[in-house]
Amino acid sequence: MVKVMFSRVSFVMLSGRFWLVAALACWLGLFSLQCSSPKPSNNANTNGNGNTTPPGVLEQGLALYNTYCVLCHGEGGKGYKADNANALSNPEFLAIASDAFLKAGIVQGRAGTTMSAWGKEFGGPLSDEDVDKLVALIRSWQTKATQDVDSKTIEGVATRAEALYEFNCAQCHGKTGEGGEYMSLNNPVFLSTASDGFLWYSITNGRPGTVMPGFSSKLTPQGINDLVKLIRSWQKDVEKPKPLPERTYVPLVINEGGSEPAFPAEGRFIPVDTVKAERDKGAAMILVDARPPADYIANHIDGAVSIPFYDVAKLTDKLRKDVWIVSYCACPHAESGVVYDHLKKQGFTKIKVLDEGYNDWRDKKYPLKSGPNP
Repeated sequence: MVKVMFSRVSFVMLSGRFWLVAALACWLGLFSLQCSSPKPSNNANTNGNGNTTPPGVLEQGLALYNTYCVLCHGEGGKGYKADNANALSNPEFLAIASDAFLKAGIVQGRAGTTMSAWGKEFGGPLSDEDVDKLVALIRSWQTKATQDVDSKTIEGVATRAEALYEFNCAQCHGKTGEGGEYMSLNNPVFLSTASDGFLWYSITNGRPGTVMPGFSSKLTPQGINDLVKLIRSWQKDVEKPKPLPERTYVPLVINEGGSEPAFPAEGRFIPVDTVKAERDKGAAMILVDARPPADYIANHIDGAVSIPFYDVAKLTDKLRKDVWIVSYCACPHAESGVVYDHLKKQGFTKIKVLDEGYNDWRDKKYPLKSGPNP
């Protein structure tokens, strides 16, 4: 879900609502207590903002989370189950992230990153009502009081922060806010929803429990302000969603009638270079793109068919057991792993997961294609 660096949940003890939060957290599996898991409550719930959530919403949000989000972001939003899939339950993050910020991240994703767009208008499976339920669930993990950061005014000069950014930030976030190991700071959706105050608070306080430190003791207040303005200078307009064309779900057998690829019978993963070499030799195979549709349409491996991981059970009958199937995603193995596991349970034996996935294929400059079809 939202690509910001967070840590595990730390609960505020002895507050007036502690036992309500503790019971809910135990049910959600956020931490281990000597208690039994309660049945879903029919009562209204009070979220981290002090607002009341209608009965049943958290249960429905949890079901959606377990279907679409848990494989990357982990149980209870603890994060990092897939590479750099951040902890949504981090208290410092939830104290400053508005519901609108969370919703935009889910609906539109973070283009160019492994965070996909999940809203229906972007080709994903989630309606606005579904997204609201997910936001309510994430908000229920909030344990720190909401901070009013959006009204904060920042005065700074972007150019003064270039050296500060290069020394303190570029290694993790990339030279101009992208291409680093961690989140892209110049992402249009992120910057369109993160206020200057949000950026200032994040730089000042960091994300305790993660590699993101607070810089309040390392930089001057003016230096932090200048960094905020430098990051803000990277903001671009967010592209409006375009109508998504119909996609074909008929798997294209690459090199139909060709030889069988020299894939080892044992093992889950197959290297990118091996798949490319066997394909170039004329070996027959099916490539399954397990990502949500918007990612596939933006760019996919040439010849791959779009079968999102959450739809694989409905489309199993369109796949063939006599041809090797290689599934891939960009996270880099979480979504493709769901496809692999499902097919294995259905008796498929000629199946592999593309090791390091789409991003490794792209980085090696192997053939890609955009659009709705293979």
